[in-house]
Amino acid sequence: MTNFLVPPAGPRRLLALAQLSNSVGDGAYYTTSALYFTQVVGLAPARVGLGLTVGWAVGSLVGVPLGRLADRRGPRGTAVLLALATGLAVASFTVVRGFVPFVPAACAYAAAQSGLGAARQALLAGLVPAGERTGLLAHLQATLNAGLAVGAGLGGLALHAGTRAAYLGVFALDAVSFVVCAGLLTRVPAVRPGPVRKRPSGGVLRERPYALVALLNTVLLLRLPLLSLVLPLWITRRTDAPAWLVSALFVLNTGAVMVFQVRAARGVTGLATATRAVRRAGWVMLAACVVFALSAGASLWVAVGFLVVGAVLQVVAEMGQSAGSWQLSFDLAPESRVGEYQGLFGTGVTIARTLGPLLLTALLVEWGTPGWLLLGGAMPAASYAMGPAARWAAGRRAREAVRRPVLVP
Repeated sequence: MTNFLVPPAGPRRLLALAQLSNSVGDGAYYTTSALYFTQVVGLAPARVGLGLTVGWAVGSLVGVPLGRLADRRGPRGTAVLLALATGLAVASFTVVRGFVPFVPAACAYAAAQSGLGAARQALLAGLVPAGERTGLLAHLQATLNAGLAVGAGLGGLALHAGTRAAYLGVFALDAVSFVVCAGLLTRVPAVRPGPVRKRPSGGVLRERPYALVALLNTVLLLRLPLLSLVLPLWITRRTDAPAWLVSALFVLNTGAVMVFQVRAARGVTGLATATRAVRRAGWVMLAACVVFALSAGASLWVAVGFLVVGAVLQVVAEMGQSAGSWQLSFDLAPESRVGEYQGLFGTGVTIARTLGPLLLTALLVEWGTPGWLLLGGAMPAASYAMGPAARWAAGRRAREAVRRPVLVP
């Protein structure tokens, strides 16, 4: 367990424990929230979807300014405050009684989560040498999956009970988990804010090379809704495979990331190895899409075999793409503005989770095999474009590091 889940003692382990804390709460929340809002609060499913979409749209917009705040005021203090704000936003869901208060609560939750992600990345960058960040992020990803699995189990108990008190207990657990996360982050050494440099109007949004890298990464992240939404629909509507396979594929993915993510990230140490990892992931993801498409119309056990092989290929692609993108996101960002740049890079996850379900449901479930092939073809195309975009961004950063003067606050 020490090798693939728990990093060495000290600040790195504290960061992992903070990740574990709030991921347990999030796992329980993700499992139960949809049914809580529809069955207990009484919101229509369409309104829940609309409210969450608005919330994450707001979250994607505030990630950059909150990341900039972490750069200016210090990432540890900013992360602590945003963890507490996330816990408060989760707690606010327990008193929501209609759509109108649900929307601002969802916006507050998504904004705090987006800012917290950027601040934590900036904190990690300040505590860990550049060559070791991807390795630590691999540990944190394994820890995240372990926490989500435990939280999903606790959420399952609440679903089994089916009572309002059980659902409220889950939300209380998630809120407390962020308070514990904040407490653990206070024990991490403080990172002094970097020197303030003059930046162009619009900040990182005007950094076209880095923005292009973030955009290409967003295309690669369209895989995110596959496991949670698209494959369940695909299996039940387009194949003869049993519905229980959905759970089995989720366990396969979670377990593989827990065990192998650290190993998959070991060879990623710089821009060259990162872009190679992303390119390989693009081809593997194409293969996964082809195999998933072959499951349609096949006999029961042949379909099961295709789906299991596709899931294995998908998680291999996921681990490679994650390791490569982590390295690129840090290496291409100025050390004094990591939070701001991570705020932009992190919007890829938000966009993929917000727009991906609608896009992929229409593309894959409705269109079928041609949709799988189109999605698969987009993966190596985006991954191969990542190399030139990363070199452009690296050259731009090197030139600006020479030109920009340091301003005294």
